[in-house]
Amino acid sequence: MISSTTLSSLTTPIDQATPLLGGLTPQQFMRRHWQKKPLLIRQAIPGFAPLLDRAALFELASQEAVESRVIEHRAKGWKLRHGPFARKALPPISRPAWTLLVQSVDTHVQSAHELLQRFRFVPDARLDDLMISWASQGGGVGPHYDSYDVFLLQASGQRRWRTGRQKDLSLQPDVPLKILSHFEPEEEFVLNPGDMLYLPPKWAHDGIAETADCMTYSVGFRVPQRGGLAGELVQRMAEAWEDETLYRDPKQAATNQPGAIPEGLIDFSVDGLLRLLADRQSLACALGEVMTDPKPRVWFEEPTQPWSVGAVVLDRRTRMMHDPHHIFINGESFLAGGADARLMRELADRRNLSYQRVSKASTDAQALMAQWFEAGWLHHSD
Repeated sequence: MISSTTLSSLTTPIDQATPLLGGLTPQQFMRRHWQKKPLLIRQAIPGFAPLLDRAALFELASQEAVESRVIEHRAKGWKLRHGPFARKALPPISRPAWTLLVQSVDTHVQSAHELLQRFRFVPDARLDDLMISWASQGGGVGPHYDSYDVFLLQASGQRRWRTGRQKDLSLQPDVPLKILSHFEPEEEFVLNPGDMLYLPPKWAHDGIAETADCMTYSVGFRVPQRGGLAGELVQRMAEAWEDETLYRDPKQAATNQPGAIPEGLIDFSVDGLLRLLADRQSLACALGEVMTDPKPRVWFEEPTQPWSVGAVVLDRRTRMMHDPHHIFINGESFLAGGADARLMRELADRRNLSYQRVSKASTDAQALMAQWFEAGWLHHSD
C-alpha cells in the first residue's frame, strides 16, 4: 500500500502564500519571477534535512539504472566521469573539490518524488526531475548557465553561490564541461539547509561547497527544443496516419536531366506534410504521448496483489496529463468525455483518487485503471 495523503497535502495551492516561495503565492511567483528574475528564499523549507544520507546517495549512484556523474577540479583542470560508480571508484570523502551528481532521484526514491510535488504549480509538462549534488569542501561544477529554470535547495552543509546576468556566453575550450570563459558575478549568497535560490534560464551561476558533506537539491524543468519536438511529433503522427495516395505525373515530359528531382514531387511532398499537420486531433495525441513518454532507464514493477476497486495513487514514475479531449499516460492516449474524463483529469492533477471516486467510476474507467494497475502504473493506496 502507498499513502496518497502525503502527495495531495504537499501540493502547493496556487493562491496561498507559502514559505517555499518566500511568502509569495505561486500565482505571484509565476507573474513576478518565472523566467524573469532570480529569487533568494531563506528557509523555504524550515528545518529541512536530507532525504537520503551520504551512504544512501552513494549506493544509488552505484546502480546501473541511475544516471550519475563525478566532477573533479584538479590543478590540471576539470575531470568528468559517468557512472555507475562502485564505492571504491569514488574519490575519498576527505579529498577536496569533487562532486557527485545523481539525476532523476525522484524516480527512484518516494520521498524525493513527494518533494518534487511541491513545485507542481508549474505544469507537469514542464517539470522534469530532482537532481542531488553531493560535494566535498570546495566542490562545484564551475561557472555555467542552464537553458532551463532551476530551484537550488540546500539540504546539508553550506554552499556559496555567485550569480549574474551573463552577456558573454562563450565557453572554455577543451573542457569536458560547459564552463563560462568570462564569468562576471553580480551577487553572492551563502545558502544554509532549508534555503533556496531560484534562477531563470541563462542566468549564470557558480556554486562552491563551503563545508564538507555539502548537499544541494536541484529542481529542473523540461525545455523542449522546437525543431526536435516538431521532428518527434511528425514522426509519431506519420506512424499513425493513413493516407495511401500515390504520386502521379501524367504530364511529366521527357528530360535530359534525369538526376533532377521533379517540381511535382516536391509539391506532392509539401501537400502531404500540410495535410498531416492539418489533422489537429492527431497532433494533440502525438504531443500528449511525447510529453508523457517515460524517462529512459525507467521500468515498472508488476503488482504483488490482485486488482480490486479501491483508492489508487499513481506510481512515482508515471507521467499522466490531459487536454480538453484526451487523457495521456506513459506515452499512450485515450479519447475521453463526460464523467470518465473528469475522473481521469482529477487523477492526473491530484495523482490519486479516493475509494469513493473509484467505486463510482464507470465499468470502462475501472477496467482501464485495472490495466494500469497490472502494468504497475498505479497502485492501491491507503
